[in-house]
Amino acid sequence: MASSEAPARRAESKRSGAIGTLFKLPFTLLGILVISIICSVLIEWVGIYFGWFSQPGSEHARQTMMSEMGYLDSQFTRSLLVSSPVEFATWIVNTCYQWMFVKSGIAAWAASGNGSEGWIGVVKTYLQAGMYVTLMTLTRCVILMLTAPLFILAGLVGFTDGLVSRDIRRFGAGRESAFVYHHAKRMVTPIFLTGWLIYLSLPFSIHPNLFLLPCALLFGMMITIATSSFKKYL
Repeated sequence: MASSEAPARRAESKRSGAIGTLFKLPFTLLGILVISIICSVLIEWVGIYFGWFSQPGSEHARQTMMSEMGYLDSQFTRSLLVSSPVEFATWIVNTCYQWMFVKSGIAAWAASGNGSEGWIGVVKTYLQAGMYVTLMTLTRCVILMLTAPLFILAGLVGFTDGLVSRDIRRFGAGRESAFVYHHAKRMVTPIFLTGWLIYLSLPFSIHPNLFLLPCALLFGMMITIATSSFKKYL
């Protein structure tokens, strides 16, 4: 009796774990966004303090933000998720800007008295840089939302290729490795989330394809390895 109840408990725990993971996913993504904004702002502030950038003050952050918005305007004119991705992205960024900086009075105070001397001018410079970096990170977040079908496609291709490789191994008397399966399975989510975190936190402008395409390829490869190394018989 106990032996028959054990598989039922394991199946129930797996279902509960899957439901819990789906429930926590939006909060995980929101946490990644918040951490990315904090890391980006801190990196920008450290760069301003130590003079890493050739542009004075908050100009580096402003130019980086404009470059990211330029990628969005020129490269994401069509999307599977929304009919007009540029208008959608502009609405999101403008809404966040209004609620975070305009209605709070931060934008008006930072823009007033440009060129102020002393510590007030320094605070305003750092505050403007933080605003630009936040908007840049939000723009990259919208780009990630629009490129979500790329990761879905890479996952489906990797899953299909892995199933084919698994069937070949089954009918060809191939050996299976639980070590490879478990480690590849553990790497799928960290690759997905870490890639997004790094992309959102980069302190310089980068074309989305230069970063997202390798991440999607690696994501699909891990799914292929995990699926192909899954045990032969259920």
